[in-house]
Amino acid sequence: MRKLQSSRVRLSAGLLMGLAMALALPATAPAQVAAPAIIGLGQPLDAAQIASYAITIFPDGRNLPPGQGSVVQGAALYQMHCLACHGAKGIEGPAARLAGSDGFMGWTDPLRVLRIKKYPLLVQSVGARWPYATTVFDYVRRAMPYHAPKSLTDDEVYAVTAQLLHMNDLVADGAVMNRSTLPRVVMPALAKTVSAWPGP
Repeated sequence: MRKLQSSRVRLSAGLLMGLAMALALPATAPAQVAAPAIIGLGQPLDAAQIASYAITIFPDGRNLPPGQGSVVQGAALYQMHCLACHGAKGIEGPAARLAGSDGFMGWTDPLRVLRIKKYPLLVQSVGARWPYATTVFDYVRRAMPYHAPKSLTDDEVYAVTAQLLHMNDLVADGAVMNRSTLPRVVMPALAKTVSAWPGP
């Protein structure tokens, strides 16, 4: 019993000594954090420079540029810039399929399975998988033609987009695409899209 009381006394004394020492220590100021060094890389962009990079076209057509292009004009441009990679009908490859439905077989395209075996990219088509026509414009303007991306004018991109939509039987052969008509084209894949564009 005495040993237990003695231990308690020593513990209490130790706690009191520790507290006294802590109270006796002078208060220290918080450590100062040095400002980050300025490395000097990069430079701010002005509004005009930012605008040249802010070219995203939204599903509702927001940010589409002025201009227009017809199916007839697009057909000529397709021959010059697209045919070598996508084929005369947009289904032959070797690059991604532009027209038609998805899958390995098709009643209107009985040889499709053979082309897919050779060029696996052909299993999905732009016409059947892309939910918004405005996205076709955005992609063509950014990435096509493959050998010279961003070399087409906005009018030419409208025209190529019109031709691609015509190849998918989504617009008539006399259609003209512009910032007003393009967002109104309903793509077949919109109904298959899990999360549709909610709008601005």
